[in-house]
Amino acid sequence: MDFYVKAGELAAGGKPFAVATVVRVEGSSSARRGSKALIDHQGKIVFGWVGGGCAESAVRTGAVSCIEQNKSLLLTLDMTDEVLGVGMPCGGKMDVFIEPVLPKPELLIVGHGRIAETLAGIASLVNFTVTVNDPGATRESFPSADRLVTRDLDLSETPIGPNTFVVIATQHKGDHLWLEKALAQEAGYVALIASAHRARLVLDYLLAEGVPTEKVARVQSPAGLDLGAQTPEEIALSILSQIVALRRGGSAKPMMQRETAEEKSVTEPAEQVIRECDTGISS
Repeated sequence: MDFYVKAGELAAGGKPFAVATVVRVEGSSSARRGSKALIDHQGKIVFGWVGGGCAESAVRTGAVSCIEQNKSLLLTLDMTDEVLGVGMPCGGKMDVFIEPVLPKPELLIVGHGRIAETLAGIASLVNFTVTVNDPGATRESFPSADRLVTRDLDLSETPIGPNTFVVIATQHKGDHLWLEKALAQEAGYVALIASAHRARLVLDYLLAEGVPTEKVARVQSPAGLDLGAQTPEEIALSILSQIVALRRGGSAKPMMQRETAEEKSVTEPAEQVIRECDTGISS
């Protein structure tokens, strides 16, 4: 089976995985530059090869970390020392670039209205899978949504997980039910669009019902970043901006306050150098 065919199958399955590529070899090495492997979220190599022994174990461990943190990693494997090396005294070094491949993030919008409509449109443009759950949702109002759910009396038609970003814009008494579900199922982000008075009533209700304080504190209300937004479209933009910043680990500060890529060295060292055979991944 072709490497890219297998990668396509894994991506279509919606499960996270990592791509490990040997990008540099110095001296003797068991793998050649360009060797690749696909590694699942449990650290199992499902296709390809980037070296055996402890080199493989180190790559597998690094892949799991990359998937969990959604960050790529440049790993240097030192194989120059028979005693202190990674268990493969080949006499060389090898750099392996590990890149996580995660399923598309899911935006669940509960409710309808102009904010919800705009939010769905923008989210689709930035590659979110969009589900709208509301009895009043129509294809005309949400042309870019991947899924519309109009009958969900027991809230069972829309599963929620860590990769789900939930925005509740129902403006009615069912808000607390959706908040309870989103918090219980550990949604990646939970926002409530409501007036300050109504939001306080809903959050106080959750606390009275025994929802832990630390979970209630996760609810974003008012939702979004402080852009000075006034129109529904601007409010939707502020909410999605907050979601992107959270997902990507951004600071939401002006870009000019950050160090630009041009100011960094073009020859940055590896983020991690492995010299000893030490891994928590079992074979």
